[in-house]
Amino acid sequence: MKLSQVVCATVALVSATVPLAAQARPLVIGHRGASAYRPEHTLAAYELAIDQGADYIEPDVVSTKDGVLIARHENEIGGTTNVASIAEFAGRQTTKVIDGVSITGWFTEDFTLSELKTLRAKERIPALRPGNTEYNGMFEVPTLQEVVDLVKQKEAEIGRTIGIIPETKHPSYFASIGLPLEQRLLDVLNTNGYTGADDAAIIQSFEVGNLQFLDGLTDIRLAQLYGGGQPYDFVLSGDSRTYADLLSPTGLDFVNDYAQLIGPEKGMIIPRDANGFLLAPTSVVSDAHAAGLLVTPYTFRPENAFLPADYRSGLDPAAFGDQQAELLAYFKTGIDGFFIDAPDLGRATVNAVPEPSTWAMMVVGFGFIGAALRRRRSATALA
Repeated sequence: MKLSQVVCATVALVSATVPLAAQARPLVIGHRGASAYRPEHTLAAYELAIDQGADYIEPDVVSTKDGVLIARHENEIGGTTNVASIAEFAGRQTTKVIDGVSITGWFTEDFTLSELKTLRAKERIPALRPGNTEYNGMFEVPTLQEVVDLVKQKEAEIGRTIGIIPETKHPSYFASIGLPLEQRLLDVLNTNGYTGADDAAIIQSFEVGNLQFLDGLTDIRLAQLYGGGQPYDFVLSGDSRTYADLLSPTGLDFVNDYAQLIGPEKGMIIPRDANGFLLAPTSVVSDAHAAGLLVTPYTFRPENAFLPADYRSGLDPAAFGDQQAELLAYFKTGIDGFFIDAPDLGRATVNAVPEPSTWAMMVVGFGFIGAALRRRRSATALA
């Protein structure tokens, strides 16, 4: 039986025991932490996201020169740290081609962890988040282990499970320079007790091959991310399929073979017209659910610059608009979670949704997924 059939059968079984009007509350995922309020990918941003009620926090992971995974959105760190102002590192500026794009800057793989620990984080988009600039120079670049340590500490303090959803950044590139991310990521997660499909961990990637590789190594849940164009490993291998192809029913069935969730850009779920107003939703959510996949779109940001025209509060691009109204529009499509820069607004919106009785269905469904994965690997090993 395919995993999609297992999930659908589980949904049908449990749905028969819950009211038809019940609505599952979507998961709140702190995107790079609470990055609307603190510089992204800092322990301060992650802690604030947890304090604001995030169910999961999202560290993007890249590698240092000495093979330690750290939390940065990109391996180029000129825009998110003070490295450009450190005379000692002036000679490290260089130009590299990352996923087919020429980039000039400073790159994590050219620094040891001890060197990176001398740097301090800064706000990536100061024009839109001027309040965050007051924290420039205050916070270190954290390792993935330090992020996990924070999660464990906060779990003990507040008495609830906090999920972690790391993303492998540029996995083909890092593999090409002898610093593959996958096993290092699994080593950190496994060492800290994240080992199976029922645990509070999800691994995500914009590439396909490394998720397929991870699918053969772990029962930790996997999420296929979607962007524009093609997965870069498809570009390298000559595979002509695009992200749009992977959102078709056939493509989603393919993704279902190695992943349990998809993370599309939110415009793939509700597009906008030329003036920035929301159009009718696509069938992405229903198609994904039919394939047995959960849907967690990205990225919900509260500033007018990022909101649909429907929900902007004025002309100031940095001012907050009606983030909650945007979220409610997406909730109607049936999304299962969402990446958000302001977790407090996400939590308040989710809390306004009627008490769910379908989370139990999802938990049971994930248990079936984990069991099916283990059975499938056992059968493969015996073949």
